[in-house]
Order: sequence, then C-alpha cells, then structure tokens
Amino acid sequence: MPRYALALEYHGGAFVGWQRQAVGLSVQQILEEAASHLVGGAHVPSITAGRTDAGVHASGQVASIDLDRDITPDKLRDALNFHMRPHRIAVLRAALAPEGWNPRFSAIGRAYRYVILNRRVRPALDEGRVWHVQNPLDAEAMQHGAHFLLGRHDFTSFRATACQAKSPVRTLDRLDVRRDGDLIVIETAARSFLHHMVRNIAGTLKLVGDGTWPPTRVAEALAARHRTAAGPTAPPEGLTLIGVRYPDDPFRKEAVLF
Repeated sequence: MPRYALALEYHGGAFVGWQRQAVGLSVQQILEEAASHLVGGAHVPSITAGRTDAGVHASGQVASIDLDRDITPDKLRDALNFHMRPHRIAVLRAALAPEGWNPRFSAIGRAYRYVILNRRVRPALDEGRVWHVQNPLDAEAMQHGAHFLLGRHDFTSFRATACQAKSPVRTLDRLDVRRDGDLIVIETAARSFLHHMVRNIAGTLKLVGDGTWPPTRVAEALAARHRTAAGPTAPPEGLTLIGVRYPDDPFRKEAVLF
C-alpha cells in the first residue's frame, strides 16, 4: 500500500484545528473525507507533522495518507483539492514517500511565523491572519528579549498548562523579530515545540515591545519555570506553520524548507 506525502496550506479560521474533534470541523476531517472518495468511501487515516490549534494557519504543513491504489502524485493532488472544495485547504504538492517515512517522527525541524499588525487602524485585508496591536511596538527591544530564549532550555514558563509533552526542554534554533512596515514578524524554528509555546513567546515579546517589560525580564520568566511568570498567550490568528524539514525529504527539489 503506497504512502503519499502531502504538503498543504490552509486558513485555520473556520476549523477547530488540525485534529478531529467531537464537535466542529477539522482540517484532518476534510482531508480524510476527500481521500475516501478515491477509495470507494473507505476511511483513509492521515498523519501530520504538527497538530495546529483552532484558528492557526499553515503554509507548509506536511501530512501523509496511505491508499490501496496507485495514483500519480499530480493526479492525487488535483483529486484531493477537487473534493476539499469549498473549504480553505489546498494540497500544494504530493509525492510518494520514502520507505519508513513518517511526517511527524521523521521531521527534524519545524518553523512558525507569528505576525502582529502594529497600527492604529484595524485590519481589513488581513483580518483573521494577524494580531492587531494598536500601541507602538519596539521591534529591536523585542529582538533583544528574544535572544534570551535561543538555545536549549526548560520552557515550562512558555508552554500551556495542559501541555502533555513528557519534557519541557526544547532547543530554539532561531527566534527572529523584525519590523516590515506596519507588521511585526516573529519567526522561529526548532526540532519541535511545546503546546502554545510560540503563542506564549509572542505574547511575552509583545510586553517587551510596548515597554511593559524590559528585555531582561524575558530571561527571568524563562528561569522561573512557571507559566504565570511569562506573558499572555497571543491569539491564534497571527500564527502560521510555515515549514517542516526532513533529512530525506519526500518532495525532493520541491521540498518544504525554511
């Protein structure tokens, strides 16, 4: 039974997240129902590289499905996209996966982008894709604060209280903050992240940007190893999963990179 790797993008606003839930529509449900049309209505389970939360978007999500029939990757991509209409989900690329490949456990890196619209006027075109913060933010101060989080640390202060990860220790390979016009863009990369980790980092750095915190307080929050020591959880709409990295990338030259 061939395994197919899928690179997807989706707008998370209408979904309860990637994973199927008892109530509400999920990205996983839409993908699996589309795939079932290709195999006579049988259930087709999927595996994903990252289970994004409700309202979170993806431009570089990776998933897999196993089908009991051979189909060319391009035809699979087009067929899935046809059956997923009108939902705001699209398969960008499909490929036959290498032997033993798993989108979650084979991944060696993931990257996220968090975007803050920093202006007085509310968003019109970017509604649902940014966190709107009216008060001026100092991107340089936010970058200073971000520096304290780079490397391997216990990120208890920056994970959700309901996080089920066995260890709070993670290694942040990259955490960059820059201003692009009215946008504050936060980009980060690691092998894996804790639940709400990126949103909690964004909420903390916002406190630095608006002057509520000095940058050094980020280091203090990290050292405290308690969720209440860090800033609030930033809203989900500003967050996008932008890439997943593999040592043996199924998309080869069309790899999902960051």
